[in-house]
Amino acid sequence: MAQIDRLLAAMSSQHATSLSLAEGDVVKADIGGTVRPLTRAPLADGQLLTLLRECADEAGRRALDADSRAEFTRVTEDGAFHVSAERLGGKWIATVRPDVTAPGRPVPKQTAYDAPALALESAPPARLSGAVPVDSADSVDPDSIAQFEGGDAARASLDALLRSMVEKGASDLHLRVGEPPILRHDGVMTRIEGSNVLSDAQLSAALRSIMPERNRVQLAETNDTDFAHEIVGCARFRANAARDRNGAVAVFRQIPATVVTVEQMNITEEVRRLCFLTKGLVLVTGPTGSGKSTTLCALVDLVNRSRSDHIITVEDPIEFVHPNKKCIITQRQVGVHTKSFKSALRAALREDPDIILVGEMRDLETVSIAIETAETGHLVFGTLHTTTAAGTVDRIIDQFPADRQDQIRVMLAESLKGVISQTLCKKIGGGRVAAREILLSTPSITNLIRESKTFQIQSVLQTSKRLGMVTLNDALMAYVDAGEVEPKEAYMKAVDKPSIVAMMKSRNLDVSFAESDSPGAAPGKPGAAAPSAKR
Repeated sequence: MAQIDRLLAAMSSQHATSLSLAEGDVVKADIGGTVRPLTRAPLADGQLLTLLRECADEAGRRALDADSRAEFTRVTEDGAFHVSAERLGGKWIATVRPDVTAPGRPVPKQTAYDAPALALESAPPARLSGAVPVDSADSVDPDSIAQFEGGDAARASLDALLRSMVEKGASDLHLRVGEPPILRHDGVMTRIEGSNVLSDAQLSAALRSIMPERNRVQLAETNDTDFAHEIVGCARFRANAARDRNGAVAVFRQIPATVVTVEQMNITEEVRRLCFLTKGLVLVTGPTGSGKSTTLCALVDLVNRSRSDHIITVEDPIEFVHPNKKCIITQRQVGVHTKSFKSALRAALREDPDIILVGEMRDLETVSIAIETAETGHLVFGTLHTTTAAGTVDRIIDQFPADRQDQIRVMLAESLKGVISQTLCKKIGGGRVAAREILLSTPSITNLIRESKTFQIQSVLQTSKRLGMVTLNDALMAYVDAGEVEPKEAYMKAVDKPSIVAMMKSRNLDVSFAESDSPGAAPGKPGAAAPSAKR
């Protein structure tokens, strides 16, 4: 008996109307309109192709060998079944339905029935211990992932885990095949103790249960997608789903349910004044996970509370949700409400905006339109993944072809009003704080940009503290002096490391951790991290 015949027998006995088979996923049956798992373990790579070749006719086997779409009929004592199979995204998928064209063959009826799980030969290990049954969503343990086999149970299990993440104050939740759930807390990755490892079938089902349809299609086509998920009364989450060599992976970033304010963020008065400009470009920059979105949220909230204007935000996905206060706010999501950042920016100019927020200035055309928009009488906020203010200016100009750089340099010199470059540092005792380098537009800064002398911007920052400008090293050392951040942490986050070491030495701080380029060297060897306390 072919192995697939056992699945067909189960399909017939459970009155299923179809079977769905896919590599990396469990076999599923449509029983009375409800999709249920028919196997405990997912099909391994290559296993489905073996099952199909074993039961296909000659034409079907030739199509399978050619990686082409194959269709054939399988006749067993349980009836005749039409099988269609194709290779998508590097993996085989197949659908089996009763063949109603075969006379005299029994046809499964649409009757709801609980299907027992099967175990295929050569299948991966059976389901995880401690799994929660499909109909037991109310008993989900927040510190473990349940058996994600049914849509409602999968969603309940995942939401419980996300609630637990919020309660524990973690910033990110990482889910991946072969690992238990992992939290990032204060920048440190920690596996949740006592949690079961995840299978590809579990995690895939969990993601499908909360993912919008367009993202399911995108994930199937490109193997990665971004979307937002909200638990009402708890928090919103920015999510990324993808696939790696082991199967599904996902990362959830917590977005606070309430909008943060400039007061809560300790944003300086000089930066707050940027929110009252009528035109210009204001950039918030930093590496991924440095809190750029949170800082932008606080600035938009200040505008919303203080001005009576129209704000348009273009994001992917929408993170913080801003209620209308004194302003009216239009929030658009790329891929849902608009095709792309650049198309949304072009359309925004016809929508009577006063302030435009560009969630990410990803490509040359988006950057170009943002600069032009800032020049034509609008205040534009945007983000870039740069680490310093001077580096931000260079990054923007270098994106353009050489024959356009002089023109862009002049436009940027006139339109750029401020750059806030930030990084997050671990606080002593827990938590994190943002160290911000602040560049503000002055005649000297404008001239340096126009004359292609951006290498001198750092010197202007150092000599313009009275105007509210701050270098990253000064911001880091302010936290060290206040006893909030360890010297070693400040050193690790600094870009100009020789300069910050000199600043620490002038304060009689132990800088032995900086004596080697390998801060993580073993104890007793050069470069070993020493206690970072004052002598």
